Amino acid sequence: MEANNTIIKKDAKIAVLCGGMSNEREVSLRSGKNVLSALKKLGYTNSILIDVNKDVASVLADNKIEICYNTLHGRYGEDGCIQGLLEIMGIKYTGCNVKSSAICMDKDTTKNVLGEHGLNIIKSVSINKGEDYKKKIDNLNYPLMIKPAKEGSSIGMSKVNNEDELKVALDVAYKSDSKVLIEEYLQGYSCTVGVLEDIKTNKIFATPILGFETKTEWYDYEAKYTKGLTTFNLPAKLSLSLTEKVQDMAIEAHRACECSGVSRVDFLIYNDIPYILEINTNPGMTDLSDLPAQAKYMGIDYENLVELILNTAIKEK
Repeated sequence: MEANNTIIKKDAKIAVLCGGMSNEREVSLRSGKNVLSALKKLGYTNSILIDVNKDVASVLADNKIEICYNTLHGRYGEDGCIQGLLEIMGIKYTGCNVKSSAICMDKDTTKNVLGEHGLNIIKSVSINKGEDYKKKIDNLNYPLMIKPAKEGSSIGMSKVNNEDELKVALDVAYKSDSKVLIEEYLQGYSCTVGVLEDIKTNKIFATPILGFETKTEWYDYEAKYTKGLTTFNLPAKLSLSLTEKVQDMAIEAHRACECSGVSRVDFLIYNDIPYILEINTNPGMTDLSDLPAQAKYMGIDYENLVELILNTAIKEK
């Protein structure tokens, strides 16, 4: 690295980590290939792609990797596991550290941290597999959203209107995780905002807000990955004051959960009140992903976005 610790040398040995062993493997592979292509275009000639498996430590050591660009999504790549391995190996990496990755991977833990910082969250409870849910949901009103606590892409999620539906939904969610979040359902406007850090200026800033209008009841897996089911608004259909409030809240959430380098904060706007749903610490970097579109709208093209995130790897974790 350069002496001023702000720019990574073009000949640094960089590994783009992708694929992995989670349910979001295919999206991660697409993210990784795009990032590798961008790094090559930027002149980082010693960049390689690593499809992460149980032998990843040996592969990293054999290739004498100095920096990892993490495009893994979901378990093992976004929950603190790969981050811990890289810490042990002394390899610098993009994105959040072990602690903040673990916090943000767990929707319930994330909400607890955000609530402690006075940020708006929707009323919810968490429940572990085998635990009696009936007393826990006494103070919640139907309809309810059922969410595996540590899963992405809306996998295992359901909306339920009564207890019979709830029992079925819990069984579905438990297939993805032993801990489930039960959250009151609010009919609102879904949106997301990226948070980026510029290592050169030491500034944290929010991207324009991307809004979603779906033909489904909520922004589910089908709506996310089926063409024509979702209309995207960039910028989101929000007033200037509400836009600024959501962007400020996103940065507050990023800081509250001790995120580093990059995050994407998902919101639901209900009666002009923004509620934070969750924080994504490794946003997708595919051709159709939210963060690249948001960055492009504010004048940061894909290659510059990749380099911006890459440079944050040198931050002290």
